[in-house]
Amino acid sequence: MSTSLFDLSGRTALITGSSRGLGRAIAEGMAKAGARIVINGTDPARVEAAVAALRAAGHAAKGAAFDVTDEAAVVAAFERLDAGAIAVDILVNNAGIQMRKPLVEFSSAEWRKVIETNLTSAFIIGREAAKRMIARGRGKIINIGSLASELARPTIAPYTAAKGGIKNLTRSMAVEWAASGIQANAIGPGYMLTDMNQALMDNADFNSWLMSRVPSKRWGRPDELVGAAIFLGSSASDYVNGQVIYVDGGMLAAM
Repeated sequence: MSTSLFDLSGRTALITGSSRGLGRAIAEGMAKAGARIVINGTDPARVEAAVAALRAAGHAAKGAAFDVTDEAAVVAAFERLDAGAIAVDILVNNAGIQMRKPLVEFSSAEWRKVIETNLTSAFIIGREAAKRMIARGRGKIINIGSLASELARPTIAPYTAAKGGIKNLTRSMAVEWAASGIQANAIGPGYMLTDMNQALMDNADFNSWLMSRVPSKRWGRPDELVGAAIFLGSSASDYVNGQVIYVDGGMLAAM
């Protein structure tokens, strides 16, 4: 009973931005838990390479290459899944970008790009997934937030605004869709060893600050998000809704 609660067999998970990074780790973890995986990214070759790797490991996977900020492409992607009789049981809104510069130096176009990629895309894809989940009376939506859903740092204002929005978008999804059998929750990763954070990893001063700030005294690994993702995608979380689980080495708990 205890392990079957976390079994994802028979479920299909669409993870956006999953051809690499955190999304790839979540995709691999969910595949090992039994889920059929739909890999997403903007580079078709990278998407197919990720699909091939999952299949080589014995997992069921397919690719769906589209830009999460292109509403028409998102709608068309779900229509293709419908045509193939593929129902998305678990949606992980993971796709995101980062730009770093002082707030006064951001152009409106740069602001919109960060907001659209990190926040608006979660609304658009979540809406398309929810339309189908509501009809079936069940579904799991997992939005990827951040420590920036709670705290701000200099030079990442658009990202902070977007991730703060993810927290309350998740709550909005929960209160609107819970009665239809959908659970919408979020994961807030701490500082993880990813390409997006490479500049920070290479910065000795920042690394020293982080080691003094995080109780665990280390960076997080992408695979350390997998447990939270499986929990939120599984039957174990059927009465968990509108929550953010922070996987941050204790950072938010420390003064």
